[in-house]
Amino acid sequence: MTARPRLILFDVDGTLVDSQADILAAMQAGFGTLDLPAPDRATVLGIVGLSLDHAVFRLAPDLAANDRARIVAAYKEAYAARRMAKGAQVSSPLYPGVAALIEHLGGVPHYLVGVATGKSRRGLDALFASLGFGALFVTRQTADDHPSKPHPAMIHAALAETGVAAEDAVMIGDTSFDMEMARAAGVRALGVSWGYHPPSALGAAHRIVGSVAELRDAIEAIWTVPA
Repeated sequence: MTARPRLILFDVDGTLVDSQADILAAMQAGFGTLDLPAPDRATVLGIVGLSLDHAVFRLAPDLAANDRARIVAAYKEAYAARRMAKGAQVSSPLYPGVAALIEHLGGVPHYLVGVATGKSRRGLDALFASLGFGALFVTRQTADDHPSKPHPAMIHAALAETGVAAEDAVMIGDTSFDMEMARAAGVRALGVSWGYHPPSALGAAHRIVGSVAELRDAIEAIWTVPA
């Protein structure tokens, strides 16, 4: 009997790669374009996962819209420049064990692997091109095409693109936005503790794991938990 297809969606920043150095430096450059100090590290990492324009609004709601747009533009320029200068494998390295996990999942016949990220498509494509395993992700949902997390549009689009039912899908991420998005879409929510939100913020998760090794087993076990 053929196993039912399962869709495994990953967040990127803080889940697959540790991009905090780039994020913090780019945010400093963004606010610096207005001669303003960037918010502190914890505050900036707290908005990772949101689309960039939403993130900047959260960080600077009192600024005029055109000033926030300048921050966004400067952030994008600085982030791309760091990636070009250092290479994504240095500036946004994979967490240990992630490459092997993705290759394993991509080799399971009834697993479909995808991404739902607040990154732009340009940024995601550049990252995957440098990492070398982007072809394993059969669906890539980015901030360019959807409302910001935790709106469920990214997951809905991934389900439609792959033809997988919500009860056969799981969203894996490190932030409250990922877990809330999963719940809103009616899919399983699997939180990871090594990212940018503390485990205490992942209350919407069906389960939280503390290592990539544990994640591999949790992916199979998550479908024993009601969505």
